[in-house]
Amino acid sequence: MPIFALSRELSFPPTSLAQSNGLLAVGGDLSPARLLLAYTHGIFPWNDPAEPLLWWAPPQRCVLFPAEIHLSRSLKKTLRQKSYRVTFDADFRQCMELCAHTGDRAGGTWISPAMLDAYTALHTLGFAHSVECWDGDAMVGGLYGLALGTCFCGESMFHRRRDASKVALAALTAHLLQHHYRVIDCQLPTAHLHSLGARNITRKNFEQLLRSCAMVTEGRFNRGAFGTKPEDLP
Repeated sequence: MPIFALSRELSFPPTSLAQSNGLLAVGGDLSPARLLLAYTHGIFPWNDPAEPLLWWAPPQRCVLFPAEIHLSRSLKKTLRQKSYRVTFDADFRQCMELCAHTGDRAGGTWISPAMLDAYTALHTLGFAHSVECWDGDAMVGGLYGLALGTCFCGESMFHRRRDASKVALAALTAHLLQHHYRVIDCQLPTAHLHSLGARNITRKNFEQLLRSCAMVTEGRFNRGAFGTKPEDLP
């Protein structure tokens, strides 16, 4: 399969034309309109900052249905102890920066300055959101992604303290259940995500699921419901 070169036109080739590894297209830009169009079609950007901008639609998609989150015994204990303070959208930019540079990403990350600016713009527009975990005044865990209709498109997460990113995910799923979200798009499968209850579905089934999430109405992108403070943790 060829790799499609994007032009200034806001469009993507059919995802069925992606390569076997999921690579669909190269080029284009990170404008809000292009990013939102991509996510509503099950496409996301992911590349090393030294590479051209690459767009992906993997043949297997990792998803987490909010009601299926798996809370281990130790995580339930952490939640009961209320070890961390959880906030929504308290500092989106810092959460992204910590996702970019914490742990094994300290030596390099796909979350480039251009990505930081692009998703911060989506946050300003009310589409991108963060969940933060705090120990005192220090952000020690968190995640961010896009809320479109009843789909939350997860982008990245980090932790600096035990279970902090998992607490953020537990808070997110509680919120999404409260607001009748259907799915969290986790993009690429990992053993860690599977341990939390995520599973793989085919690209075809994933795109059918997206069409049921009311991400677009009459040509307009729908912001997903997202409150200013988390519901009670499970």
